[in-house]
Amino acid sequence: METVSGTEPRAARAELSAIGQALAILGDRWVLLILQRAFLLRIRTFAGWRDALGISDSVLAARLRELVDHQIFELAAYRNGRTRYEYRLTERGLSLWALLVAIHSWERGWADRGRLPLLRHDQCGGDAEPYLGCGGCRKPMSARDTRVEPGPLARFPRIGLPRQHRRTVRPGGVADLMGYCPDSMEILGDRWSTSVLVAAFLGIRRFVDFQSGLGIAPSILTDRLRRSVELGVSDPLPDGSYRLTDKGLAFFEVFAFLIDWAQRELPAPEGSALTVTHGPCGAVLDPILLCTACGRSLRRREVHFVLS
Repeated sequence: METVSGTEPRAARAELSAIGQALAILGDRWVLLILQRAFLLRIRTFAGWRDALGISDSVLAARLRELVDHQIFELAAYRNGRTRYEYRLTERGLSLWALLVAIHSWERGWADRGRLPLLRHDQCGGDAEPYLGCGGCRKPMSARDTRVEPGPLARFPRIGLPRQHRRTVRPGGVADLMGYCPDSMEILGDRWSTSVLVAAFLGIRRFVDFQSGLGIAPSILTDRLRRSVELGVSDPLPDGSYRLTDKGLAFFEVFAFLIDWAQRELPAPEGSALTVTHGPCGAVLDPILLCTACGRSLRRREVHFVLS
């Protein structure tokens, strides 16, 4: 991925970019698991998530409240002897399905092959094995054939923000059949790990540039870079810089849908966006998921996971 650099005027305001807001909302293990269960198992009640995830009442209540505040869930009343409330995905929440499928696809390909359930494409009956495509030309798209141009206010301080929750560590680091793999949780479930990967996609390579760009403490950056190497996402080079491996570059599929959702759904200061262009056709980022079996676009209502 090529990054276009330029003079960036200092932002007078400290509002987060859309991508920064998305990381603040989604960069949490419990949030990802709550959303996953909402899509896969159609869980809508407090008790349903508590029983499925083994999460404490206080933590669950806090995460659900935030998801409602961010208009990803909405509260709806229903009758079951007496009036109760359930959490339903809004249109903004439903539009996250492609991001969650992209995470699943990366996991099957790079993190835990063969363990996770297949995604069946109802239109052709085949195993979808989805891959990232360009909405403009409908051809496969990867980090290597895209170009990123930051807006004039798309500065790294607009990506990070103070941590809202303590970092969640699940016992043993092993997920169940429907849980996300430890690799994904190490990247997406921690906002600094995700921010470091975003910076790497934008061309940052050296420790000092990660530190100054992200405003991250040296000890935290050292830990996150070490983890990225252990996960096989990046390689340290003799000159002290880091480069993304094939596994790390493949995570661009998730990154593409994160950018698309954030910049489409979340308000942000003008000039703080990233423009991603597909080199072969020149189209601005419009990511779609394509079915390996038939080559057609995958739509939310036309796919299902084979959980048996």
